[in-house]
Amino acid sequence: MQGHEHTDWHTQPAEASLAELNSGPDGLSADEAERRLQQHGPNRLPQRRNEGPLQRFLLQFHNLLIYVLLGSCGVTLILGEWLDSAVIFGVVLVNALVGFIQEGKAEQAMRAIQKMLTQESRVRRDGKVSVIAAEHLVPGDLVLLEAGDRVPADLRLLDTRDLRIEEAALTGESLPSDKQSEPVGATASLGDRSSMAYSGTLVSAGSGVGLVVATAGHTELGHISHLLGNVQRLQTPLLADMAHFARQLTLIILALALATFAFGVLLRDYSVGDMLMAAVGLAVAAIPEGLPAVLTIILALGVQRMARHRAIIRRLPAVESLGAVTVICSDKTGTLTRNEMTVQRVFTREHSYEVEGVGYAPSGTIHCDDGRLCALDSADDLRELARAGLLANSASLHLLESGWSIVGDPTEAALLTLAGKAGLHLSQESRRLPRVDAIPFSADRRSLASLHHDHAGHGLIYQFGAPERLLEICQRQWRAGSDEPLERRYWHQRLNEGASQGLRMIGLAMRPLEKASQQLDEADLNEGFVLLGLVGMIDPPREEAIRAIAECRSAGIAVKMITGDHAATAGVIARRLGLAEGQALTGAELDRLSDAELDARLGETSVFARTSPSHKLRLVERLQAGGARVAMTGDGVNDAPALKRADIGIAMGIKGTEAAKEAAQMVLADDNFATLVDAVAEGRTVYDNLVKSILFILPTSGGQALVLLAAIALGLALPITPLQILWVNMITAVTLALTLAFEPAERRLMQQPPRDPKVPLLSGWLLWRVLCVSLLLTVASLGLFLLTQHQGWTLEESRTLALNVLVAGEAGYLFSCRRLREPAYFGLRQNPIVWGMVLLLLLMQLAFTYWTPLQELFDTASLSLNAWGWCLLGAVGVCLAVELEKTFYRWRHPVRDERQADSA
Repeated sequence: MQGHEHTDWHTQPAEASLAELNSGPDGLSADEAERRLQQHGPNRLPQRRNEGPLQRFLLQFHNLLIYVLLGSCGVTLILGEWLDSAVIFGVVLVNALVGFIQEGKAEQAMRAIQKMLTQESRVRRDGKVSVIAAEHLVPGDLVLLEAGDRVPADLRLLDTRDLRIEEAALTGESLPSDKQSEPVGATASLGDRSSMAYSGTLVSAGSGVGLVVATAGHTELGHISHLLGNVQRLQTPLLADMAHFARQLTLIILALALATFAFGVLLRDYSVGDMLMAAVGLAVAAIPEGLPAVLTIILALGVQRMARHRAIIRRLPAVESLGAVTVICSDKTGTLTRNEMTVQRVFTREHSYEVEGVGYAPSGTIHCDDGRLCALDSADDLRELARAGLLANSASLHLLESGWSIVGDPTEAALLTLAGKAGLHLSQESRRLPRVDAIPFSADRRSLASLHHDHAGHGLIYQFGAPERLLEICQRQWRAGSDEPLERRYWHQRLNEGASQGLRMIGLAMRPLEKASQQLDEADLNEGFVLLGLVGMIDPPREEAIRAIAECRSAGIAVKMITGDHAATAGVIARRLGLAEGQALTGAELDRLSDAELDARLGETSVFARTSPSHKLRLVERLQAGGARVAMTGDGVNDAPALKRADIGIAMGIKGTEAAKEAAQMVLADDNFATLVDAVAEGRTVYDNLVKSILFILPTSGGQALVLLAAIALGLALPITPLQILWVNMITAVTLALTLAFEPAERRLMQQPPRDPKVPLLSGWLLWRVLCVSLLLTVASLGLFLLTQHQGWTLEESRTLALNVLVAGEAGYLFSCRRLREPAYFGLRQNPIVWGMVLLLLLMQLAFTYWTPLQELFDTASLSLNAWGWCLLGAVGVCLAVELEKTFYRWRHPVRDERQADSA
């Protein structure tokens, strides 16, 4: 029977599992192993077909923004404007190259899950132990595990000796899991299946023998990979908005062009040829050629600013997605917490100590009962306890460029850090009390021990582990350099105190020996010990994460913690983070809830514990079904499917697995949840600047289109030619519109709720503003054209003035666009580029008006000084009119938030 057909191997006795897979104590024969290899295939995850460089480059053009830009390029080609076509296509090419290089760098690190499979394994076949390539493992093989091995396949454990496996990447648990061979219940979650070892996890201590029950894509790791492959990545909010916007704009332009053609031919007796050119001119006027380029530049600038905040964006349109999210779902271990066990409390019979400092750095102050700084020289009880944790230890600390790291068990490493804070040094203590022998941690005994001797011929045993175990074997307690009878009630009170704070409690004890011994036996560990004290440790929350969650809440963003850890631990961490609303839901409870019942609980629940990858994915999908835009942070393989499904997935850059990075759209290079706050603010700023740019560019096109429509309706000569329209569109996009990309965040940006996902990009107030400004520009431009024609100006002079007034009106309108609802801003300090571009535009318009080559190209004529007075009046008039409209709006809506005010 094929091993991968079962998902309940953890419930079956070891003997039954062996029988079902036709294996035995000697393992498979070589012939049988070869036959099964042909049947099941190699033990490697299915290779994903990678996109080649050419395909990745071409995919950079598969973007709605680029399609609009290429369409504009095609229009200019039809008109024979090679220079304009080259400029537009240059923008497209630069954008594609930026995206290609950026994704190429990201893809270098995206071969994640494949690398989680070990290269070689020790197996027993034909009764002999040999080393084979992990990809040759088959169901029924017997695999031998030792500390440091990576589990090569899903194994049903047959025999264990103090086996502990680090499963954080798969389950989210911050501590290694104790393993044994006895079956567990059918409803046990992945992290509670102590009779199983799963592919890709790491053996941290002990040894064991396991029966291969699943290989390759049928392992739990393979299921996650398959789940990841089936998850559809959602379209980013920006692309969804832009798609809707482009459809609206295209329909409007086509309708106007057709209506204009029909009107001119049927009602004004224009020739078909003239009206075709007029319709093309109208389309050129109405299409905002510069808009896609400006939007792309705004996104690229947002990517650069986020990179300075250590947030790396993998796909350009995702840069503003954080500004739209309404819910952030975060993994706990390594994301909200440091993934570093830290001793925070020490209880001796004489004192209660509080230990400061987080992580494995052996530095931090220690305070006594009354909060005063502890004098380490006189704290004999603390130093004796710390010495026991130091000398009985098998872990080690190492200082790397990135900070302190550990080799070994996190609990033991935390005791090393405590000893360092207490002023003890391993080299000195080891010389004074050399280690002779040791017994490693045993899941049955729930403790470890070491044997030492001094230089006077005395022996000493140190033991630490589960407090309940040590309270059984201790009859006395250490106090003031001597010992006294054990006060069990006192120690149980300290245990309860630590447990109420969510601390993982460890007991430490010593046993003096009359003479030195050379060997430590199990019998030596059962009596005669003196209790030194208790330590309480925890994987602490990041301080910056606590502040970041508070800021997210002030910005109207809900934060939910989704973890594979135990509910009790998750609840304590949640309270410290300020996420205490509602009772924690476990994965088992989630399975019993229908979608409707879960939807009802989502609003009042902030903590989800003991969750599997499918649970995380379901939570993200249900939140999205309720209308939320979801960001998901995580670092483990188990987070990858939810990261891919979320509106924006955010992976941890340092401790995150490559699978998580591959599924995410953004990577936090510093693993700092607080970086999200900067990224959210940047995303909102990017969106605001996008809106400002649209708000500026559309009236330019709208004004030009209305000028042409009015002229055709009145049977007049065109006030502005199609070539002149292209000049205005491109020159103002390159100068004026581009300046809005550099605008800083507006006031109170992070005190506003996220924008309503239901509000379209072309919201009601934006359309109203576009229409008003388009009419203002039309009246100014067409009015002066008619006035000067009436006064006898040449057609070229009138057109030149009409175009310059149009440009001047846009320059005046630019200062109003710098603030969406607040009064216009004319300052230099926050964005000096604005005034620089206005001056550049003035120089270009002077060249357009007076330089002979441009006069011949665009059919313009020189203007008198009085004409520039009309231009200045047009600029001031448009700015004042828009400011009056904004003042009226603020009066009508004094308390409404700009992000929600779409229906005004």
